[in-house]
Amino acid sequence: MERPCLNDKNEYPDDSALKRHLGVIKPVWDKFTGLFDRDYPGITGEWRYYNDGKNWLFKVTNKKGTICWVSVWNGMFKVSFYFGDKAENLIADSEIDDAYKQQFINGKKYGKIRAVTVDVKKVVDLVPVKLLTEIKTKLK
Repeated sequence: MERPCLNDKNEYPDDSALKRHLGVIKPVWDKFTGLFDRDYPGITGEWRYYNDGKNWLFKVTNKKGTICWVSVWNGMFKVSFYFGDKAENLIADSEIDDAYKQQFINGKKYGKIRAVTVDVKKVVDLVPVKLLTEIKTKLK
C-alpha cells in the first residue's frame, strides 16, 4: 500500500523536499498556500511531524481551530477536512461536486466527525478545497 512521503523526521519539508516529491505539481502547492495568504489572511499553516503516523503533515489553522490537514504523496497532495454532523446541510447545499458530498455522507465516522479528502493533482482540484474551506470557516 502506498504511503505519504515526508517520512523522515529529520528532513523538514522545505521547498527542495516539496519539489522532489511533488515534481511538476509543485506550482499547484504554491497556489494552494497562496490561497490562504490571499483569501484568508487569518488562516496559517505549519509543518509538524507526527509520531503516530510517522510523517510530516501540513496543519492549516485559524485562531479558532483546525481547517484541514495536508499530506504529500508522490506527484500529488491530499487535503483532508473533518466535519461534524452540523456541517451536513452546508455540504449538501454547497456547489461542491456530488462525489465529495457522498464522501461525507457515506464516510466512516471518527467519533462524531467524518472526513472529506481532496486529491490535488492540478489547479482545478483547488476549487473543492476553497469550497470546503468556506464551509469550515462558516462553522467556526
